Parts: sequence; structure tokens; C-alpha cells
Amino acid sequence: MRKEHSISIAKFVDSLTLRQRFFPESNVGGFSDSDSGVALYTHINAILRPTDRILDFGAGRGEHILDDQIKYRRELFNLRGRCAHVEGCDVDDAVLTNPFLDHATVVEADSALPFPDNSFDIVYARSVFEHIERPDLIASELVRIVKPGGLIAALTPNRFGYIAIAATAIPNRLHVKALKRIQPTRKSVDVFPTLYRLNTARAIRRSFGPSVDAYIVYTSGEPGYHFGLPPIYRIAKWLHKHLPDPLQPFLTVYIRKR
Repeated sequence: MRKEHSISIAKFVDSLTLRQRFFPESNVGGFSDSDSGVALYTHINAILRPTDRILDFGAGRGEHILDDQIKYRRELFNLRGRCAHVEGCDVDDAVLTNPFLDHATVVEADSALPFPDNSFDIVYARSVFEHIERPDLIASELVRIVKPGGLIAALTPNRFGYIAIAATAIPNRLHVKALKRIQPTRKSVDVFPTLYRLNTARAIRRSFGPSVDAYIVYTSGEPGYHFGLPPIYRIAKWLHKHLPDPLQPFLTVYIRKR
């Protein structure tokens, strides 16, 4: 057990330096030009107003801020205090401990959301769409609760990217075990079953319907599944650069309600 633990720590230490090695610009601010999370939240912050009401859909325990070692990203991702209200909801009651929300609500999976029509100026979802079982219902609920002119923003794996394909090949019951080897620092509490029913441009446009304008960006992000090994990281970075758009690993989604 001790030997196995030390290997995991060694990989973790290596992974912290991989970004600096393969993305030289990250030696300045800690993040790369390929950081899809930074891109998503930069666009959200660009339109954020002090009077806005925000919903973090699938907020969880706030792990993407709590566990991030980069100060710039922690501050960029945390919208609390920069708008009128940040609501959070999740199927996991860990959301009740999320310190980056003004209020949290536990919701039923793939059910109607307990918010009135036109409640929010911005709804955002980070790594959530891949877990949705009833995409048409959830999409219609998100459109219902966002105000006219409001924005729904999401970052999610592309169904045809290698990450989603590999995850689909591994049964959900084995995801925690597999990720302990692939991403040693990933906490099992943050791993949920994946379905990938709202993870193509076509599925997104169909589910959200004609009352919105959908802008979908194929994006690579930084390699995240590399066992902490430089050769695998290098290969993943090369793939991200050369894969055609429909095979890129992630989708960044911006949906504007008319």
C-alpha cells in the first residue's frame, strides 16, 4: 500500500510540471492558452453584471475551485460577490457544503428544476451534460429558468472525442478504479456515471430546440488523462493539435435564449 501510494504521489508531482514543460506560457500565470475552463469562465465574466442572478448547475462541492492550485483560476471561477446572487444545485448533497454559493439546493436527477420561470441571467454547467439521462427534459428546464436574452454556458466532453469513447468502453462501475490509476489525484467523491446523451452538437441543438441560438465550439483543452507520464502527455497534446474539430475531446457550449 505504501509503495503504491508513493507511486501515485510521484505521478502527481510529475503532472504538476508537465503543463510547464509542454505549455511554456504556463510558467507565467500557471495556466496554458489551451485551458478550456479559463476560456469558458472568461466569456462568462465578460458579460457578468453586478445585478445578475447566476445558477451553477451541477455545482457539487466546488471542487474545481477548492482543489485548484492556480490562484488566477480560483478567482476567475468564483463568481460569488461579483453578482447579485449565485445559486447552486446538484443531485449530490455535497453541494450544501459548497462555499462559493449564496444558496444551494439538492435536486432530483433528471427531474424538473425547483426554480420559477426566467429566474437566472446566466446558467453554467461544468462537466455536467455527460451525466444527464433525459436531455430533452433538462434542456427544456434550463431554457425555462433562464431569462430572455440570458445565457446557458457549458463545458463537456465531446461524444466523439477519445475521452468519451474510452469512458464508454469502461463500465461505470469501474470508473473510480480506473481513474485512480489515470488521474491519481482525482477524488472518488467527484466521479459520477456517464451517459453522453447531450454531448454532440446535433443532440444539443435538438434538445434545446428552436427558441435559442446555440454556439458550439470544439476544443482540445489540456491533456488530462496521461497517468502523469510525459510520453503520453506529449502524444495527447499532439492529438489535440491535429485532430479535426468533430473529434476534439471537448465541447464548449453557449446557448442564448431569444
